[in-house]
Amino acid sequence: MLSRPRLGINIDHVATVRNARGGVAPDPVRAALLAIEAGADGITAHLREDRRHIRDDDMARLKREISKPLNFEMAATDEMVRIALATMPHAACLVPEKREERTTEGGLDVVGGHAHVAPAVTRLREAGIRVSLFIEPDEVALRASAALGAPVVELHTGSYCDAVAHGETAKADRELERIRTAARIGTGLGLEVHAGHGIDFSTGETLARIPEIVEFNIGHFLIGEAIFVGLSESVRLMRAALDAGRAHAA
Repeated sequence: MLSRPRLGINIDHVATVRNARGGVAPDPVRAALLAIEAGADGITAHLREDRRHIRDDDMARLKREISKPLNFEMAATDEMVRIALATMPHAACLVPEKREERTTEGGLDVVGGHAHVAPAVTRLREAGIRVSLFIEPDEVALRASAALGAPVVELHTGSYCDAVAHGETAKADRELERIRTAARIGTGLGLEVHAGHGIDFSTGETLARIPEIVEFNIGHFLIGEAIFVGLSESVRLMRAALDAGRAHAA
């Protein structure tokens, strides 16, 4: 029997709403606790260079107050590595970061950026932090990730999810096959394969049918859906969608 996929909840955009007004509400740590109670297996938070949503004290409180693993999303910079080493999360996912982007766009350049990424991977791994690289579903990127010594990759699913959202069936089929192939290759290379970006209930159920994907990290859609149904229900519905997909994995 295939294992149940893990569900990580990204609480960045709870902090986005808080920061839009200032003050302390809504509290991303409270959101993390609710998500865990509703069935999340872990919490993801991205501490960006410009602190546009999650702040340093959010990361410290998350590490201190949640009972599930904390996944620290971060750029491969000396500053973020220092903060990660001080925080000691369960995992650190290295992502590309540009000041002008609204959210993380595309995968990390693990080929051209090898010299930049390698020191961060080494320092985090030596400290006992599980390192994940957020990459495109591409064999070259997978082999480069394995060469960097990262035990985990998170496949960028945005192109697939965007194609589904816009009714571009042929493109969606091609992108889904890319993800399916990448998950298989990554597993064959000894990498643990995760997935994230743009996932909703429908695409989550479809992606969970890929047995090699062991973890999903999902944020923006669930925080948006929570406006209508509440965060706990949003998480429960995603948990059910992933379980339904995994039941039909092939």
